[in-house]
Amino acid sequence: MFEIARRNDIAVLTLSHGKANTMDVEFCAALADQFRALASDPCRAVVIVGQGRIFSAGVDLLRIVDGGMAYVERFLPALSAMFNAVFECPKPVVAAINGAAIAGGCVLACAADQRVLAEGARTGVPELKVGVPLPMSALEIMRFAVTHRYLQSVLYGADTFAGEDALQRGLADEVLASGQVLERAIALAESLATVPLQAFVLTKQALRAASIARIRAEGPAYDQQALAHWASPDTAAGIRAYVEKTFKPAK
Repeated sequence: MFEIARRNDIAVLTLSHGKANTMDVEFCAALADQFRALASDPCRAVVIVGQGRIFSAGVDLLRIVDGGMAYVERFLPALSAMFNAVFECPKPVVAAINGAAIAGGCVLACAADQRVLAEGARTGVPELKVGVPLPMSALEIMRFAVTHRYLQSVLYGADTFAGEDALQRGLADEVLASGQVLERAIALAESLATVPLQAFVLTKQALRAASIARIRAEGPAYDQQALAHWASPDTAAGIRAYVEKTFKPAK
């Protein structure tokens, strides 16, 4: 589901799960475990990149529909745990957004410390168009990353953005030609890795403390409401309609 290569002191983690690096319960659990392990790994920073021409298309919506409540009850906690593991990783994390980063893929990128976006690649959270609420962990990650004046429009508008529009909204820190994205992300990770680790850890923890506190305090009750909505028949119908409209086979 992912591969790890080493570039000196940098761990380069490549998402490799199906054609679109979609997120299912197994992927989420494995990535969360990997990030917990990286916390004590000898590496000094982490780069996340997607295989091929896509970063991640987010949640595997068809498994949500097919699995029903039993699957959703397993999946949403696993999704939140994955986001939390990346967001709370004490080491520098850089997202090399080599292609589309949609929905959960956008949240995963926003959990990083810095984001390099490929020219033409789109990123954003269209969950409300699908009819599903983001879990609390994802909401707090987006609140932390997105420029405040754009936060509501990014979430409520449920659109995706590229280039300068993504930069303005805080969804990316730099936009480069696709062939330059990974090397630039590694260079940023190497730069962040020169900061004495304990000083970096203390600063990162302080910056994210309020977001993490809200996730822990308010997340369980909110996510129970979100879970019921994700598994409802009306939501399943909305997801099917969205998938059929968005992923029509080419004629």
